[in-house]
Amino acid sequence: MGKSIFYHAGCPVCVSAEHDILGLLNPSDVEVVHLGNDKSKISEAEKAGVKSVPALVTPDGNVLH
Repeated sequence: MGKSIFYHAGCPVCVSAEHDILGLLNPSDVEVVHLGNDKSKISEAEKAGVKSVPALVTPDGNVLH
């Protein structure tokens, strides 16, 4: 099984969601991408179907907003 990718922008809501996600899932199974710090990943997130953040993209390609 591949990794999930959690995209966020660094706001308090996003950071709180990141902590919750990492508490629910094995942190080694989640790649965290801060789009404010790594703007080069924005197009990758859009291609994956991310419309807003925070968003979790599952290994199957489902996007959870």
